Amino acid sequence: MMQMTATRARAGFTFLAYALLGSAVMAASAQITLPMWPVPATLQSLAVLLIGALAGPRLGAAALLAYLAEGAMGLPVFAGGAAGPAALMGPTAGFLAGFVLSAWLAGFTPRAGLLRQGGVLLAAHLAMFVPGVLWLSGFVGLERALMAGFVLFIPGTVVKTALALATLRATQGTLRRA
Repeated sequence: MMQMTATRARAGFTFLAYALLGSAVMAASAQITLPMWPVPATLQSLAVLLIGALAGPRLGAAALLAYLAEGAMGLPVFAGGAAGPAALMGPTAGFLAGFVLSAWLAGFTPRAGLLRQGGVLLAAHLAMFVPGVLWLSGFVGLERALMAGFVLFIPGTVVKTALALATLRATQGTLRRA
C-alpha cells in the first residue's frame, strides 16, 4: 500500500514538473514578439502545438492551464511581459483561453501518417482562433476582429503549423526510443 502511494506521488510530481516545464516554454515563446495591435504575433501558437503533440492532451492542457495561472498570479509570462488578471480580461484573453483547447486537440496528433498529423495540427492551430476572434470582437467589432485576429495571421499559421509538423516528424524516432 505504501509503495503504491509513493508511486502515485512520484507520478504526480513528474506530471506537475512536466506541466511547469511546458508553461516555461510558453512563457519564453510569448517574449518573442512582433508588436501588432490588438493581437501581437508571437511564437506561442507553435509552442502550444508542440507541447500538446509531444505531451498528449491531458499534460498539454495542464501545461497551458499552469501558464495561465502563472500569468493570473502576476508573473510576467504573457506577450510583452504582461501579467495579472487585467491581461486575462483584455483583447487577447480569448486567444489565451484558446491555447488550452489547442494544446488538448494537438495532443491527439497521431504518431503516423504525415497528412493525418498535419491535419490534426492545423485543426488544433485554427481552434485557438475561435475563442480569440469571438472575444476580440467585443473590443473592436467582428469584422475588425476577423482581420486583426485571424486573416493577418494566416501566413504565420501555415508556417508555424508546418514547423510543428516537421519538428514532430523529426523527433518521433527519438521519442519512441526514449
